[in-house]
Amino acid sequence: MAQDVAKKLRLTSALLGVVTRKDLAAAFRAINPKTAFDLGRADKWLQGRAQPRELSVYDDWSKLLGLEQPGAWIAESDLPAFTAAICARHGIGKAELERRAGGPPKTSAHEDRSAGAALAGAYACYSQALSPYHHGQLIRGSLSIKAGPEGHGLTASYREILPTGQLLISGQVSLAKRGLYAHLKETDGDAHFFFCLFPQSQPGSVLGGYMCGGAIIGPEPQPSLTRILIVRLHDPAPEGWGGYLSSDRSIAEDLAALGLIIERPEAVDRQLAQFLIGDRRDGGPSQIPPAEFHAILETFDRQWLRQPA
Repeated sequence: MAQDVAKKLRLTSALLGVVTRKDLAAAFRAINPKTAFDLGRADKWLQGRAQPRELSVYDDWSKLLGLEQPGAWIAESDLPAFTAAICARHGIGKAELERRAGGPPKTSAHEDRSAGAALAGAYACYSQALSPYHHGQLIRGSLSIKAGPEGHGLTASYREILPTGQLLISGQVSLAKRGLYAHLKETDGDAHFFFCLFPQSQPGSVLGGYMCGGAIIGPEPQPSLTRILIVRLHDPAPEGWGGYLSSDRSIAEDLAALGLIIERPEAVDRQLAQFLIGDRRDGGPSQIPPAEFHAILETFDRQWLRQPA
């Protein structure tokens, strides 16, 4: 088992003079462009919540420090032995090195601000209607993402215009290496939706992934899953925009009406339709028919009640 990984990484950062996790990851890549040391996992390693499992990380670490000991030694050595080895190798006093290593490398304010600024804006959303009364139709929603002070922290508000009134849900947005996530809910209601999206990319013209929640309009609040496309707009959609997209109107036409220039609209419509439908050739979201679940529920309920407590 590896010992004191977080403290050893802080000492390494202090020795190298790096300031952020990004700088530390870059130092590992300079030693090995294919290193398994990556920025996303480094956060947990530096906080002591996890440790590298790949021996190659420790081998790269040994090369980075110019040690004669193999990577396995870095993982298994106690902290005093590790500190003594790197101090002796680089001619630095133990007290001075520990003074420099006063805290873990932090995410720079520039990195945080850049992530928030890249996502903040207004979006038009398209997904399969969850209501069984509108099976096969697309529904439009408007999304607003805002960054907190100095670009730190993101919140999102999603709005749909339904025949029964407006649905408005909001909540926090979480950025991660492997995805973009948001749990949005009503302030004065019980609607909850979860967005699981592909990671953001530059310039960030579109987001996409899955939206999961319960059907709002229908005889049963069916748990539902649908693909969703989230297209960045130059200006927010007009007040009251949204709702079901009529069958005679294309997404490309709809986006053009919102001020986007769409080249080859027919090809774009085919591409977007294929994405939104996915493997669902019936043109609807992925939903469990209530009767299927109720039949299983009745079977197990009866068996449960027949068994002695």
